[in-house]
Amino acid sequence: MALSRIRRRSTAFWLAAVVLLLGLASWYVFSGRGAGLLPQSSWGPWREKRVDDWSVWVRVNAWSDAAEADVHMGKAEGFTMKAYGTPARATTDMDGTRFTLTPGGEVTGQRSDEYRLR
Repeated sequence: MALSRIRRRSTAFWLAAVVLLLGLASWYVFSGRGAGLLPQSSWGPWREKRVDDWSVWVRVNAWSDAAEADVHMGKAEGFTMKAYGTPARATTDMDGTRFTLTPGGEVTGQRSDEYRLR
């Protein structure tokens, strides 16, 4: 009798542990934090947006709360932003434009006053 009870407890423990780990993994991926683990087919098409003199290409993930953006000013400067679950922020070296990318794919940019006055 005692051996049977121990086996049931052990099985229930491992089953609960597996369910908990699967729940945490699902939350991590679908909240946007693990968007890099999702397949390429879950990403939407790249779309272009102009922000000041910058060319910005943005794509949004259909399965999770995530977006990626490639920001370029010709060959002078370029960088990538990844908003996986939380907004991403970056400031350019060339003209001090501050970019914000939201996980929904919205990109905003504002040139700093220091560069605007030049």
